[in-house]
Amino acid sequence: MNQRGFTVVELLIVATVSGLLMGLIAPFSLRLWQQSSQLQASQASLVSRLNSGDFLRDALDSSSGMINQNDLQDNNVGVVDSSNGTGKYWIPLHAVPQTITMPASGSKAAVFYLDRPSIDTSKNIVMNGTLPYNDDVVLYLDGSTKQLLARTLANGSAANNRAKTTCPKSSATTSCPADAVLADNVLSITTRYFSRSGNTIDYTSIVDPNTGNYIGPDFPSVEVVELTIKFSQKATVHNSKTNLNQTVIRVALRNA
Repeated sequence: MNQRGFTVVELLIVATVSGLLMGLIAPFSLRLWQQSSQLQASQASLVSRLNSGDFLRDALDSSSGMINQNDLQDNNVGVVDSSNGTGKYWIPLHAVPQTITMPASGSKAAVFYLDRPSIDTSKNIVMNGTLPYNDDVVLYLDGSTKQLLARTLANGSAANNRAKTTCPKSSATTSCPADAVLADNVLSITTRYFSRSGNTIDYTSIVDPNTGNYIGPDFPSVEVVELTIKFSQKATVHNSKTNLNQTVIRVALRNA
């Protein structure tokens, strides 16, 4: 029987053709893989953009207004007001347009605070005479997780308050659930504040004549809030570009 195998020339031809085909197919496959990875990262960022937009619109639209500092004490303050000896109040903020970059790991950065009416278990506003009780909401950036989070400070004086005070994830319990995660992979947040007529808030409009320090009004005058949240999703495939996205959220405060 004829049991001849491949000749050296035939093997060289097959190897050459195979090498050419691999040279054409491999780069295409790698590019497709990279593009698929980038698309997946963009879709993940889209979820964060939608979640943050939904929460902020709901929270701001139903709020009693923005405040310079939390009214209710917080046992887990991320950026402490050094002028207050209790250690239970976040650093005071003013309606100053600014870009807040994600802090270093282990640090937090306050974004803004707001009041919203306390709601009981029957979904009714809990009144304190002619005015409602208010819960506080603290928005902040966590450098360790690269997240934008919201902490709720429930008003303990509001009967049957359906809101619960929240805590950092590391110390969360059944009675103090974890802070709400609004967005992952946040790079920075730019804030701007306006009146309904579209004018920016003059945060230097009143100065204490004795100290020269600004004393308002700023947040009580805010009627429209604009946040630009920038996201940075790291590539999961070698040599793929980092996915950068942003979302702009502008909300008119209902009770302003």
